[in-house]
Amino acid sequence: MIALLLALGSSLAYGCADFLGGLGARRAHVLRTVMIAAPASLTVELLLWPFLGASFAPATLAWGAASGVASAVAFALLYRTLAIGPMNVLSPVTALVSAMLPVGVGLTQGERLGPAGLIGLPLALAAVVLVSAGHGAGGARPSRTALLLALGAGAAIALQLVCLHQAPPDSGVGPLITGRAVSSAVTLLAAGAMYRRLGPGRPAYATAAGAGVLDSVANLLFLLAARSGDLAVVAVITALYPAGTVLLARGVLAERVHRGQLIGLGTAAVAVSLLALA
Repeated sequence: MIALLLALGSSLAYGCADFLGGLGARRAHVLRTVMIAAPASLTVELLLWPFLGASFAPATLAWGAASGVASAVAFALLYRTLAIGPMNVLSPVTALVSAMLPVGVGLTQGERLGPAGLIGLPLALAAVVLVSAGHGAGGARPSRTALLLALGAGAAIALQLVCLHQAPPDSGVGPLITGRAVSSAVTLLAAGAMYRRLGPGRPAYATAAGAGVLDSVANLLFLLAARSGDLAVVAVITALYPAGTVLLARGVLAERVHRGQLIGLGTAAVAVSLLALA
């Protein structure tokens, strides 16, 4: 139950971070937003170090660095995917792949689910698709390139989560600090290489920093959840992060929540209840 609650908190934090990051990226090139968000996220993790501890054994550094590279790749592929579109088709593909791969890893490593879990897990996967799909998901058809990018983005997100899970359980926030330092370095190098293409727009500093802080909180909650529960369950619950984005878009931007998304939210509630029983 503790792992489930932590995973729900991680999902909500990821959804809020995506919402703020999306708002920030409207005013300037997305890399300009990340150049603010990444250091803010790293700062939070460094502040947590004295309270939660951190070790930097070779295994911690290796898995943390791998998660950081995967995070940077996931970010690049995800935004390229959504730029090509259609978002309402490609976003569910990315979310579903990001959930299914850690489920496969968890089950391969010997995790077992009871009857309630065997029902709740596929329901949660269905909820991921429904919640992240916008209106008219059956309309425009994505190109082969867009689908491949969506699959790659989902795989990179999943790889980031799996790498964090593989880090030694006594490493504290060491994997998070290492991963964020690596992903920040990769992002800054990319921004430097593309400096002339970033445009003159200034990012929304407070919004971008808020996205970074929330992303750091989400990573921490996922790490704690994965250490105290099954990766298969934690990854699926975390992948429900589009629900937070949808609800914030409804409350802040007055965007319409479509019927399919409402069904997805209800399905998610049922799935979480079943997984709690499991």
